[in-house]
Amino acid sequence: MRSAVCVIALGVLLSRVYGFVPVGGGGNTHVTITGDAVMKKIHEVCKAVAESEGREFKPTGSSAEELLRACLGTATGEVSAAKFREALNQIYMQNSMVDRDFMASDRHHFNSETFNEGRALITQGMTAIKANIRSGNFQAARETLGRALHTLQDFYSHSNWVELGNKKPYPNLIRPDLTISNIADVNTPTCSDCASGTCSNPLLPAILNEKKLTSGYMGLFSNNKPQGKCSHGGDADLSSTQNPRGGINKDERKPHNADFHNTAVAIATEATLQLLEDIRGAAGNKDYLRLMGIARSAVLCFVIDTTGSMADDIAEAKRVAHNIIDSKKGTQDEPSEYILVPFNDPKFGPLIRTTNPDVMKAEIAKLDASGGGDIPEMCLSGLQLALTGAPASSQIYVFTDAPAKDTHLEKTIIALIRSTKSTVSFFMTPTKRSTRSVSSEPRSVFQLYYDLALASGGQAIQVSKAELPSATDIIVDTSTSALVTILQRARNPGRVEIFPFLLDASVSNITAYITGDSLRFTLKSPSGVSQSHTVSNGPLAVIQTVGNLRRVHFTSPIETGLWNISVESTASYTIKVMGQSPNTFIYNFVEEFKGPHPGFAVIEGRPQTGLPAKLLLTVTGQKGADSLKVQEVALVEVSGSRVSDGKIQEMGGGDFLVTVSEVPAGEFVVMMKGEEKASSSRFQRQSTTQMSLAKVTIKATVDSTLLPGIAFKLPFTLTTSGTSGTYTITARNDRDYPLNYPSNVNVVSGVSAESSVTLTPPANTASGTDITLTIAAEGPGGDSNYAVVRLSVVAKVTDFTPPVCEIVGVSGICPSDCTQSNWDMAVNITDGNGTGIQSISIQEGRGNFTQKSLVEGGITVVMGNYSASCCSPDVTISIVDKEGNVGKCSYSVEKSGGVSLSLSLSLWACLLLSTLNTLWDVLPLS
Repeated sequence: MRSAVCVIALGVLLSRVYGFVPVGGGGNTHVTITGDAVMKKIHEVCKAVAESEGREFKPTGSSAEELLRACLGTATGEVSAAKFREALNQIYMQNSMVDRDFMASDRHHFNSETFNEGRALITQGMTAIKANIRSGNFQAARETLGRALHTLQDFYSHSNWVELGNKKPYPNLIRPDLTISNIADVNTPTCSDCASGTCSNPLLPAILNEKKLTSGYMGLFSNNKPQGKCSHGGDADLSSTQNPRGGINKDERKPHNADFHNTAVAIATEATLQLLEDIRGAAGNKDYLRLMGIARSAVLCFVIDTTGSMADDIAEAKRVAHNIIDSKKGTQDEPSEYILVPFNDPKFGPLIRTTNPDVMKAEIAKLDASGGGDIPEMCLSGLQLALTGAPASSQIYVFTDAPAKDTHLEKTIIALIRSTKSTVSFFMTPTKRSTRSVSSEPRSVFQLYYDLALASGGQAIQVSKAELPSATDIIVDTSTSALVTILQRARNPGRVEIFPFLLDASVSNITAYITGDSLRFTLKSPSGVSQSHTVSNGPLAVIQTVGNLRRVHFTSPIETGLWNISVESTASYTIKVMGQSPNTFIYNFVEEFKGPHPGFAVIEGRPQTGLPAKLLLTVTGQKGADSLKVQEVALVEVSGSRVSDGKIQEMGGGDFLVTVSEVPAGEFVVMMKGEEKASSSRFQRQSTTQMSLAKVTIKATVDSTLLPGIAFKLPFTLTTSGTSGTYTITARNDRDYPLNYPSNVNVVSGVSAESSVTLTPPANTASGTDITLTIAAEGPGGDSNYAVVRLSVVAKVTDFTPPVCEIVGVSGICPSDCTQSNWDMAVNITDGNGTGIQSISIQEGRGNFTQKSLVEGGITVVMGNYSASCCSPDVTISIVDKEGNVGKCSYSVEKSGGVSLSLSLSLWACLLLSTLNTLWDVLPLS
């Protein structure tokens, strides 16, 4: 099936028809199929989680935003759907990019009867997804999931499964313990000639009668195909002009194949649900929702220098972390994840990641300030781990009193900041020792940190160690849910300027941060009330000054309308206004690609100079995207005054294609203005990550997972619209695994140059480990660009058989008054000679599960008993082995008007007898 664009609910783009584009144009697409299945499964899992927690699950509407709020529960605080949408878009983007990156690969589309090869992509992908989830690498799992779903869905539109009369998915595609059988061999003719190309079913009667499985041959570069074989069909398929002509694809709904197309869509949707259910069973409900981006949006991520002079800073980080953990517990602002990366010299890491606040407290308590003789530390190495380990769009806080030793990582860090859209703030506490070591002013010592903070939209806060506790309020401000940026500017050198910005009714907890020396500024409200920087507690805000930071916290209630801050300074300064609101946007720069299924793909790295910039932008609001009206989207110079307006094309569902013809030459951010329909309140939002254009582009394509101890070759291509010549290549990965790549590549302007990076993970690498690889290229004149790819290491799997769960007894029938009785179910669980049971969980139901194990002859049988109130009549128990294979027991207790008897003791007796019988069957006779 075709997929072109990479976000939820986009429509037909431009004037010509794009096959299988997302929702909005009225057609069925990879994204609509994936989106329908994903949202249905999320609804199902959210409902199960709510039931297990004893609360109702009642979304206030049908939007994704309202589903998210109901799923997260009733905790106080704002809920933003931005990260939820971002996570789903990662799945959709990778799904659509299969048509670009693997256009000519038969196995990725089940073309040319490559059934075993295509099935291997799906099952290997599922193994990688499960291993990534176990390791907490959710982004890597999402990207693999998108690619695997594309191939799975293509089976139903590219093969003859539908023409054979099937109405249900083919389970063998996602079951590695089963095989694909009855495939037509290469010498077996499969189609009759169709001169018009619009025959409803050109398959030969023998193929239909014998239920032979076949798929169309796709000739992108040649019209050759085996004699008598079906073609895929369509204008791009050269083989469809050769006898037998025509094609059997069901990618688009046309008059001659409407019924087959509709059936293929229905089965592909159900097959997607089945694959998602298998992933859910292996992950468990909570981690499945995290995979789908459903979690509180705040993440607390500290990167901390642990050298001897940092004792006070570590104590302050500990105090702030404890304060956030304790004060925000039970609210939507409570962090969903905690990340800690220590560094000194020469050591850095490891990255510690947990969802348990007590673990975070304990890990910070373990930090010991010691060593550090030569001042510069491995700060950027620690920051690299944080940028690759934290979720996208995270707030990362770096504590240090020394400059970076590993400055060679600067471009890698900037590439990761742009790729992840994360914000990095530095708390710098210079000592006499650190400034004297380089014979310079403190600002010059830490200039790199100022530059990185500016590039990410973060703050570079320079204070004494004594002042540090007063500066860390910014961490409390920004470790929140629904965080939005309203204004962000930088001036170097400084000048007198007035910065206007809109505040709308949805924004709360508004704070402005102004960094710089010798600053004078005035805040002015829409009604004309002013407050000078000299008034610490005035009519508009409370102003706190510490070091080079001015924290301006607006006083509630906030007057809506056009505010401004006028700044007077000849020294460099930055200004940023933030708050909390569910109304925001996410975006990606995209480029058009050609081929049989043309469309748009996310740009890896910086957009290309000389071309209009295109963005796919998704708007999200508390009541859904339909509650907002987008009026302006522009690219805004951060350090200048240029604003380049974009042409907006609404695609439906809160999605927009924005084209900017004249892009600013320097660093820029994305700004959006609009109106909240219900309140008629105008709003303004801005991205934080700075972006710029490049003449050189670099693209790398991930085709498979890595095996421990085995060299992996990743190809990449370079192109430039600028100067021909020798380009310097730099490749780095966050695991510090051995790399081999050319230091230089010769590039001719307008011609693609091919090269590769070879990476070898150690033989003891744990399955599920993800690797973030950054490849950078710099050419004559300093023009540069980068590609950031995520790779997964997955050990070879030998156990493909799922555990067996057998229901051996149920307590009976529940009465009509469910509050008066409980019911019980006994099960036997075994993994035979497999890898062993990894986990047993209640996937659906609100009850208690107890278990006992019996081992004899090397076979373990788990005797389990599930007990629940009759008010929770349904249960699904999920059993996962150590390879991620999933077995299940499901049951729904009957109800009647009678009284249910308690049969727990009888159930245990039945369970024991059944277990003995099971052992008798599986143990060898002596």
